[in-house]
Amino acid sequence: MGQLKAVLFDLDGTLLDVDLNQFVPKYIKLLVNSVAHLIPPKKMVPAILKASEFVDRNDGKITNLEAFSNAFFPVEGYDKDDIQPLFDKFYEEDFKKLKKLTKKKPEARKVIQTAFNKDYKVVIATRPVLPLTSIEQRLDWAGIGDFPYDLITSIENSCATKPNLLYYELIFKYLNLSAKECIMVGDEDKDMVCAKLGSQTFLVNSPNTNLKTETPEPTYKGILRDLMNLL
Repeated sequence: MGQLKAVLFDLDGTLLDVDLNQFVPKYIKLLVNSVAHLIPPKKMVPAILKASEFVDRNDGKITNLEAFSNAFFPVEGYDKDDIQPLFDKFYEEDFKKLKKLTKKKPEARKVIQTAFNKDYKVVIATRPVLPLTSIEQRLDWAGIGDFPYDLITSIENSCATKPNLLYYELIFKYLNLSAKECIMVGDEDKDMVCAKLGSQTFLVNSPNTNLKTETPEPTYKGILRDLMNLL
């Protein structure tokens, strides 16, 4: 692995066992229900989807949170000051109800510990479309919330998202490393595209894995235990 200096980890499906086809609809339903007394679900869902599209198209000039807010607010005559406290309360109180849809991966803690023991910079490179608190909770569910990560990408601190290569370029810039000095570990296309910049990649198969023919062939494939041996 020679020049490798940093390991970027996707979270969902990679370090945390979760089927996103189940998780995402239930997450949206919970979120919508938390503001249903103000905004009818039939109006809230399209508003969320529209704002999410703006985040997906973010080109680095503003944070993902600003991109979401600009597209979402004002919604149905309510401004951010009306809605944001309800969102905050949702992530503090209701988001944890989704934990039952996830399972720990026994090797997750060992592989993170191995990366730190070998002095790699360690990044949680999950899609930065949700608040940091929701990512920290999922890290706790995975049993790996107590490590001093060099970076956790979130909606607040990121200005692009996967599979936009700018997302990865901004991480490399933050780490002050080249793409060749990093390896991206993940279970989806949006993780493996990092190879287009010159990074190594490691594919961990999960229920979410469905690589397109044009996706670069992963440098390595296997389970987290295989990655431990590689590092």
